Amino acid sequence: MQSVLAPPPATRTASRHNVLAILSRRGFRRLIAVRLLSQLGDGWFQAALAGSVLFNPEGAASPIAITAAFAVLLLPYSVVAPFVGVFLDRWSRRNSIGVANLARAAAVVPAAVSVWYGREDMIFLAAALAVVALNRFFLSGLSAAQPHVVESERLVTANSLATTAGSVVYAGSLASAGIAIHVIGTGLHHYAAVAVVAAMFYLAASVLTFVWFRPDALGPDEAVRPTGSILAGVRDTTVGMVSGFRHLAHSPTASAVLLTQAAHRALFGVLAITTLLLYRNHYSVGNAEASITGLLPVAAAAAAGALLAALITPRMTRHLGAGRWLVLVTAVLAILVPALGLPYLPALTVAAAFVVSLGAQATKIVTETSLQLEIEDDYRGRVFSINDTGFNLMFVFGLLIGSWALPVTGVSPPTMIGIGIGYAVVAVGFGLVNRRLTHAADTVLAHR
Repeated sequence: MQSVLAPPPATRTASRHNVLAILSRRGFRRLIAVRLLSQLGDGWFQAALAGSVLFNPEGAASPIAITAAFAVLLLPYSVVAPFVGVFLDRWSRRNSIGVANLARAAAVVPAAVSVWYGREDMIFLAAALAVVALNRFFLSGLSAAQPHVVESERLVTANSLATTAGSVVYAGSLASAGIAIHVIGTGLHHYAAVAVVAAMFYLAASVLTFVWFRPDALGPDEAVRPTGSILAGVRDTTVGMVSGFRHLAHSPTASAVLLTQAAHRALFGVLAITTLLLYRNHYSVGNAEASITGLLPVAAAAAAGALLAALITPRMTRHLGAGRWLVLVTAVLAILVPALGLPYLPALTVAAAFVVSLGAQATKIVTETSLQLEIEDDYRGRVFSINDTGFNLMFVFGLLIGSWALPVTGVSPPTMIGIGIGYAVVAVGFGLVNRRLTHAADTVLAHR
């Protein structure tokens, strides 16, 4: 038997054939269309938030202020995320995905009204929190549903295509929203209008979900669907979290890759706050429009990096194995991030965004595939919710590290060098684990 992290046999079908086979599946095409519409909305909504909060000339943009903004939006959901699996494993995932986007469209309205009047009050906070939290619920539902529209032997390619297309579209939607803001101006009324466009995308994604899929099309399977009330499920989940972690402990490949992604996400958080501070307070001091416009090439580079990751990850996992591929991309980041970041030049910051996005997306593809293949369907919704919790918590943890280590300009050579060392430690640590798993694992990752 072969490890999930080991290279598969050379006799398997080419990735191009897999892509064509996946795209021939109507269910997959529809599921990815729903994802892309929703992530178009994410880009426009988050551009509106960034403009009204982070890049408002009248507001503070210190490291602590930026970290607090992200923490308020991400941490509440992160605390309750493991319980989301109770619903994803009991309710129709089609209904969960559709209702989540419908609720997001509704929540954008009070958020946009608050932005219009310049009120960052509790209504604004609650609405923004709902949009962000429901996005994580939506993405967890998509990940849990994907094995119902793609055969298991093509999940790596499917994840490469779906998650990377989502990242590219999200980056592109950020860029298009930024261009719109550049054209119409940076006033609060304009930011509110951008937010309303996001609601239209969410609504379209919701309608298509209900039109395209039967209630039972995306799981959970009736044979493994838990019985009993939701309250009983919440109570059982509190106890069942222990069994969930035990389930992960018996899936060494998924656990190892999950921890690697968590480390990547923390380092990404430090780099994210560095980039925001550089464009807000170093490259374009006091000019909100120039700050937002300056970030457009960063978004484009991130999209290109994610796209390249989608193109090469299936092939690299075939030839090197998923584990060696993760070691390679992490080691490259250890070298290139400090080399490109230390001069603190906009062009090199854009180049760094490209390589970091490539590494992050490659890690995400392999992580999701490992979870989908190793985790049983009746656990899958809960495990993906746990994954989302770690994803958010480690990002906020990285922001906290950055807020402590960075000055208001974002320029800190010791921090940039520390990030490179962090990637190097992850590469070496995971490399050692991968070597052990490659020789000892008893699970198979079919050809991607």
